Amino acid sequence: MTLALVGAGLRGQSYARHAVASGAGRVVAVAEPDPHRREAVAAEFGVAPGLVYAGWSELVAAGRLADAAVIATQDQLHTGPAVRMADLGYHILLEKPMATSEDDAVRIAEAARRNRIMLAVCHVLRYTPYTRVLRGLLAEGRIGRLVNVQHLEPVGWWHHAHSFVRGHWRRQDTSAPMLLTKSCHDIDWLVHLFGQMPVKVSSFGNLTHFRASERPEGAADRCVDCPLEPSCPYSAKRLYLDCLADPGRHFWPLGAVTEARTEEGVLEALRTGPYGRCVYACDNDVVDHQVVNMEFPDGATCSFTMSAFTPMAHRQTRLLGTHGFIEGDGEKLRVVDFRTGEEEIVPGQAPGPSAADGHGGGDQGLVAAFLTAVASGDPALLPTDAAESLATHRVVWAAERARTTGIVVHLDGRP
Repeated sequence: MTLALVGAGLRGQSYARHAVASGAGRVVAVAEPDPHRREAVAAEFGVAPGLVYAGWSELVAAGRLADAAVIATQDQLHTGPAVRMADLGYHILLEKPMATSEDDAVRIAEAARRNRIMLAVCHVLRYTPYTRVLRGLLAEGRIGRLVNVQHLEPVGWWHHAHSFVRGHWRRQDTSAPMLLTKSCHDIDWLVHLFGQMPVKVSSFGNLTHFRASERPEGAADRCVDCPLEPSCPYSAKRLYLDCLADPGRHFWPLGAVTEARTEEGVLEALRTGPYGRCVYACDNDVVDHQVVNMEFPDGATCSFTMSAFTPMAHRQTRLLGTHGFIEGDGEKLRVVDFRTGEEEIVPGQAPGPSAADGHGGGDQGLVAAFLTAVASGDPALLPTDAAESLATHRVVWAAERARTTGIVVHLDGRP
């Protein structure tokens, strides 16, 4: 199957590589504004020079060049290429979030419906082996009726500093709220587990630590100049220089900072680029912790917590039912039956949780499902479509409204 890659950053490269490695996909066109990245990706995938573009508008002006498109531009730039490429008949693999506003997400979903194309938002948690095992246990009735779920997303102290304080997703006006850019995965996944949409949502959260008022006395604006750097948990020097010794961290997170793989190159990037800034002297405004509470039509409830102040690890979930409970750590599931007292450990077969690890197998599973669905013409092979992704995004926007206003938001039309 032929693919057009729109946005050749870290996520776009990952999806394209999975497609090519599977033998089921071939990248035939690329649109990427960064010239170095554009040339490198075109060379890697063997894209003909005439099908390499500086922007998505030039690519779509050439008409339909492939069977499907991978759209992995920055968050606020999803709508234009998604709508135009749907109108050209491309099937679309769209990086999350779907869009940064509800109106734009509606436009994308409508374009998919109007043109009868398959559009899969990259909610990779749905596609992990771990999720398939967990959903199977629930479907078998192993814990009876699901009544309550407690779910933690441990973002990780250094990951939060990298992506949401110094990085691209640090500001709502240039990206979107944290709950949308990071945790729309989790809200979508929780709705997927319950198999129904919530009717009420509340939320609380703040930017508590990564702000100027928390800056230690004597701290410099950059880690390379700071006398406190050796004792700071958010030291950019420690994080990125340590990456040099670990090839598994070269692509991410180091690849976001610099293409250099030397101490001198990394230090130069930290002296001049955004990733060397003191975490207390950045222009970030997204929250560093948040809770979301949901109530479902059958009375079941769910609490979700996102926190920066954790190790970077798999999500941790407790699922409480009428006949038993399940505790999951992203790798294995502990199932306890109230009736017999028996316990069972069920493996979830999940690799690491980060983008560099493929999100617990979710990246690979997503790409495989998308390519198979498009090749067969069977949208039922995808566990979600544009309309369902729009619905779970609306839960995120409702939660943000609840957080900023202090009200309980009703999703069933009641005031």
